[in-house]
Amino acid sequence: MSDNGHRRRRVLQAVGAVGTAGLAGCLDVFGGGGDNQTFQPGQIGSGRGGDYVPAGTPMEAMPDLSGTIDVYSGRGQALVGRLFDYLHEQYPDLTINPRYEDSITLVNKIREEGSNSPADVFYSVNAGSLGALAEAGRTATLPDDVLGLAKEEFRDPEGEWTGTSGRARTIPYNTDTFGEGDIPDDIFAFPEASRFDDAMGWAPSYGSFQAFVTAMRVLNGREKTKQWLQGMLDSGVQEYADEFAIAQAVADGEIQAGFANHYYIQRVLDARPDAPLATAFTTNDAGAVFNVAGAAVVDTANDTDMAANFVRHLLSAEAQEYFITQTYEYPVIPEAQPIGDLPPVEELSPPPELDLSQLADYGPTIELLREVGITV
Repeated sequence: MSDNGHRRRRVLQAVGAVGTAGLAGCLDVFGGGGDNQTFQPGQIGSGRGGDYVPAGTPMEAMPDLSGTIDVYSGRGQALVGRLFDYLHEQYPDLTINPRYEDSITLVNKIREEGSNSPADVFYSVNAGSLGALAEAGRTATLPDDVLGLAKEEFRDPEGEWTGTSGRARTIPYNTDTFGEGDIPDDIFAFPEASRFDDAMGWAPSYGSFQAFVTAMRVLNGREKTKQWLQGMLDSGVQEYADEFAIAQAVADGEIQAGFANHYYIQRVLDARPDAPLATAFTTNDAGAVFNVAGAAVVDTANDTDMAANFVRHLLSAEAQEYFITQTYEYPVIPEAQPIGDLPPVEELSPPPELDLSQLADYGPTIELLREVGITV
C-alpha cells in the first residue's frame, strides 16, 4: 500500500474512533440516553460501509423537522440537492423549497424583497455573502446550541451565521515536474520564480479566485495585489474557466501548477488515483485562506425555531459525513476530519488577521482585475 493509502487508512480509523465517542457524548447534550444510544445514524452515500459511524451529532439526536421551509441556496443543486432529498426521506412531513442562484444574487434578492421575502434560510457558498446579509440586518441570531456544534473559528462571532463546511486555497502541482519542496509557502514568490514561467494556471472569472484576490487586497493592499496580478500575467499564467479544469490540466501535464480550492484536486484523484497530482499550501497569506460555506436564518422566516433547526441539521453527523465524502470539503464540527491526502484543519495556516466577512467587498477586486487587463 502507498504512503497515501496508509495515511488514508489511519485517518479513517481515527475518525471512526472519534465518531463513536462523539455520538455517545452528544446524546447527553440533547437529553437522550438509555436505549437511544444503540442506534446507528444513517449515511448519505459515504461509501465507507461496514461498521463505520460518522462523527458528530446524529440527526436522531436532534429535534424533528416538519412543515415547509424556503431555502435560498447559493450552493448548487448538484452539490446539496441530494442532502435535501435525504432530509426529506428522514422527515416525510418536511417540504424543502430550494431556490438555487449564486450567493450574491440571493443576498440582493432578499434585500429587494424586504419584509415580504419568502426566504427562511440563506445557504451560502461563502462567508462573505453571509456577512453581507448580516450587515444588512437581515439575519436572525442563531441559538447557542446550534452555534456550539461548529468550531468557534467557523462561525460568526455575533452568532448571525455558522459555517457548514470548509475549503482551503491550495496550490495543485504536477509531481512529475515538481517536488513538494519546489512549491513556495509564500504566495508572492510565484511570479518571482522563473520555474513557474508558462507553468501556472488560474481562473480569474471564478468566484473563489476573486475571493482569494480580495483577501490579498485586504491583507496586503491594492498596489501590492496589482503587482502580483501583473507579475503572474508577465510570467505567462494560463486562464481556465474554473478550478476543476485547472486541477485536471495539472494532472494531465498541460500546466505544472495552479491556484485552486483543495476539493478539486481530491475530485480528480478520486477518479484518477494514479494521476501525478498533489496539494501544497502557502502559509499565513491570501493563498492559504480557509473559507466556509454556511447558513443563516433570514429575519423574515415564518418559524425561526424551525429554520434554526434546519441549520442544526446541516451540522449533523450525517450532513458533515456527506460534505467530507461527497463534496470533499472540510467538516466544521470538531469531531470530524477530512479524508484523502489532506492535513487536518489544525495543520493549515490561514491568515489569522483576515475576517472572512471582508471577502464580501469584491467590487474593488473586479475593478483591479480589469485594470490589469483581465476580462471578468
